[in-house]
Amino acid sequence: MKYKIILASNSPRRREICERYGLNPEIVIPKIEEKTRSIEKPYETVMALAFEKANSIASNLTENEIVIAADTIVYHNGEKLGKPSTKEQAHKMLKSLSDSYHSAITGISIIQGNTNLKIIDYVETKVKFKKLTDEIIDRYIETNEPMDKAGAYGIQGWGQLLVEKIDGSYLNIVGLPIEKISDLLRAFFNIELM
Repeated sequence: MKYKIILASNSPRRREICERYGLNPEIVIPKIEEKTRSIEKPYETVMALAFEKANSIASNLTENEIVIAADTIVYHNGEKLGKPSTKEQAHKMLKSLSDSYHSAITGISIIQGNTNLKIIDYVETKVKFKKLTDEIIDRYIETNEPMDKAGAYGIQGWGQLLVEKIDGSYLNIVGLPIEKISDLLRAFFNIELM
């Protein structure tokens, strides 16, 4: 069967990754309230949000349509770091990440329309930041790059200069672990990205 791919995301980065690997998805922006519970483990939070995004769209699909959704957080010292709402909050996040490891965790959900096939998984990547001075942090914040990124940095941009080491999927940090998605599409839908 030939499937139509729908990406439940407003993220230009996720769209670009899908297009780079030939998925060429239709973009549908999910309309959910992104609620998290403090008692949830970080991987539970992102899997739940990814599922909510995909499921909010799946009810309108046919069985030859597949929706893919993702949600990413940064987890550091027992705290889930979402997107900063102010420059001060971005500075605080980046200062806390300085000279230490954190996890970028992306939950993914793939749902086939008009069926009971619902796949939920996650990918975790360990990232070590360089030791950052206040001056470097302030210059980075002035790029405005941190303001719409989990953990206040975008590794695909200027944020790469803050990183010392990565253990795991680079594209997971960007927001869509295409390696895992490729494996799931192959296993469940016989879709080959390469």
